[in-house]
Amino acid sequence: MDEEYRDQGNQDPDPERPMVPVPSTGDSRVDDAVAGLSRLPGTPPEDHVAILEEVHGRLRDILGEIAEDSGTP
Repeated sequence: MDEEYRDQGNQDPDPERPMVPVPSTGDSRVDDAVAGLSRLPGTPPEDHVAILEEVHGRLRDILGEIAEDSGTP
């Protein structure tokens, strides 16, 4: 188990569902947004929706910025 993960007060994740590293997307903004999902393990299920909505919102904002930069409506 990752000591840093435990040091943050998180419980050990379900051994049936091992944590896997998320590959880099090549865009640091997207990587930072997706990293927000790492808060899910050890968080009460009732808080999951808020975390998922936050990550989703950040990804939508990034897509909007990309569309603006490319001139796509």
